[in-house]
Amino acid sequence: MVKDPLNIRVITVSDTRTEETDKSGAVLVELLQIAGHRLLDKVIIADDVYQLRAAVSGGIADPQTQVIIMTGGTGFTARDNTQRAIEPLLELRIEGFGELFRQLSYEEIGTSTIQSRAFAGITNGTIVFCVPGSPGACRTAWGRIIGEQLDSAHKPCNFVDKLKRPI
Repeated sequence: MVKDPLNIRVITVSDTRTEETDKSGAVLVELLQIAGHRLLDKVIIADDVYQLRAAVSGGIADPQTQVIIMTGGTGFTARDNTQRAIEPLLELRIEGFGELFRQLSYEEIGTSTIQSRAFAGITNGTIVFCVPGSPGACRTAWGRIIGEQLDSAHKPCNFVDKLKRPI
């Protein structure tokens, strides 16, 4: 259990998933709750640039939201719009996140990892993680990167002190 629980929103990016079929979002919710964080909201948003920007902008503006984790829409198809939608909203990109995710993912799925455009950034005291839309990718991202970086006890550094404090 983390010492300082954070307020987290989970957004699944999909044109086809429902609450019943959203395994990736469910994995993220389960892992963040096991760690002791608070789930503010979990939604499924169509893979549309403007709907994605609206949802993430609302979370960024919300004084309670410290973390947004998005799953899906990070590939190379015409409907994979997460990167195009979200990157303009970020004040600071966390350059190492995507590179580390792909390195870890390579151990699991080999060269197919190059088709992942996973990325992260910080804006308005909110960290936004964007990971592929498979349960395995969500487990890798949380279990090997995100979970530690959202734990104030993780040393030598983590992102907790860079996030806004809820009102």
